Amino acid sequence: GDMRVIGGQHPAAVAKKPSLDGSKCGLSMRRNRSVQVCAASATNEGPILLDGQVVHSITPERLELIHSLDDFAAEQVVPILKPVDKLWQPQDFLPDPESPDFLDAVHDLRERTKNIPDEYFVTLIGDMITEEALPTYMAMLNTLDGVRDETGASNTPWAQWTRQWVAEENRHGDLMNKFCYLTGRVNMRAVEVTIQNLIGSGMNPKTENNPYLGFVYTSFQERATKISHGNTARLAQEYGDDTLSKICGAIASDESRHEVAYTRIVDELFRQDPNGAMLAFADMMRKQIVMPAHLMDDMEHEEKNRGRNLFDDFSTVAESLGVYDANDYCDIMEHLIDRWEVNGRSVTGDAAEAQEYLMKLPARIRKLSERAAARKAKGAKTDVSFSWIFDNTINI
Repeated sequence: GDMRVIGGQHPAAVAKKPSLDGSKCGLSMRRNRSVQVCAASATNEGPILLDGQVVHSITPERLELIHSLDDFAAEQVVPILKPVDKLWQPQDFLPDPESPDFLDAVHDLRERTKNIPDEYFVTLIGDMITEEALPTYMAMLNTLDGVRDETGASNTPWAQWTRQWVAEENRHGDLMNKFCYLTGRVNMRAVEVTIQNLIGSGMNPKTENNPYLGFVYTSFQERATKISHGNTARLAQEYGDDTLSKICGAIASDESRHEVAYTRIVDELFRQDPNGAMLAFADMMRKQIVMPAHLMDDMEHEEKNRGRNLFDDFSTVAESLGVYDANDYCDIMEHLIDRWEVNGRSVTGDAAEAQEYLMKLPARIRKLSERAAARKAKGAKTDVSFSWIFDNTINI
């Protein structure tokens, strides 16, 4: 066949032109053998499965559309990044290590943070661990067909966006980590074990190497982190720590810019391919948006808390503080339905069913989450210890 070869190597999967019999095949490299595989959405031969998961589900026509968006990405997406010299750096918020007043500044920071509740620290630490798993998110963006960085330093607008987005995000974990370290309130070794395990485990957002799905996922996710950091900023203000409030606020404002970029990409997919975008949005909502840190593990939580799950318990604490909960999830869904004008799109066939599904979804999820919350409220609370805060317990 007429395989496209990129940089002398076959990429993990390369779209071929549809052959005459209508089958649409790609090339998948697995255990150093080239095997012909057929794209999920293209024929009735079923999806490509790799370890039981769908991969490379984008059709050749839609991949072609993605390839045509380079100018759009260069003009509408990349400029959302800020020049490095115009951005804050973590050091702008932290005591200056070479200053003669360094130890006094650290002492002040510890005084300010010593009365902040444990619940808040668990939430802040969970958010920090999520930010620190950044290598996973770069890997995830580079699984997406048509937009991945094929060399590691490619000059395509998509590759530039990915690397520079990661470079902006990298400041978040650095800053939160150093701040937590200086407070003396955090068991840094337990946190570091959690981060290493999380990066080692990765994440599976179920995006199938498909940029349509990937960019719906990131639109949702950036908004979720914006909300979460915005709420930790508000609480830090209430606890009287202005610096911590500014830190969380600065991070939230980065997330807000990044959300603009990703929602703008999906805007364009809706403009050029309303059926495809509608199907992708509904597909991600059906699968539910997995939180990036859902595989976090400190190697002790389960054992010390009768088999409880660390991520679930962290989420419950964040929910109890009003940092991020099921209502926020529904709000984001409603916001995106509104933002992408789901209701007003003229779509056909499966996409029309997807449209109907999406319009009814927020109300359904709200009902379910209200029931779940009512069940939770009735349930007995229990003391759960967290290694991150030196095994202090929180009643959840």
